[in-house]
Amino acid sequence: MKNRETGENGYRKGHPWYYLLGGRPPKLKEIRQEAQASGYRGYLADHIDKADKMQEPKRSQALREYRGRAIQELGRDIRIYREVARDLHRYQAEQNPDDEPNCCDSVHTAMSLKYNHLYNDFAHLHVLDELLGKQRDLFDL
Repeated sequence: MKNRETGENGYRKGHPWYYLLGGRPPKLKEIRQEAQASGYRGYLADHIDKADKMQEPKRSQALREYRGRAIQELGRDIRIYREVARDLHRYQAEQNPDDEPNCCDSVHTAMSLKYNHLYNDFAHLHVLDELLGKQRDLFDL
């Protein structure tokens, strides 16, 4: 049985070899669910934590600004992800099924990078939505 971290071909979806060995690009919903289930907070976690410690109204303003940027990045990354996924499908369709894959091409690397970008985007949004949905105690100092 495969675990949540590793795909059917022994590589994670964020690794180029996952796609080289025929792994399918995950759906956006799957990436979002994986990011949320992992507990990963994204590469901006320290910055977001710092903003969360600010006094109101600066806290909410800073968190909303981070969320706005995260949504913009997500939109850009989704558009590019779809383009790269189409490129990967074309690439895989052109390959001879009898050939043994032995070297990653740029399309495999691009696919893995976009997966990782989306994973981070969804992790950031998950953390930000949780923080923005939580009202701080009036007596927090």
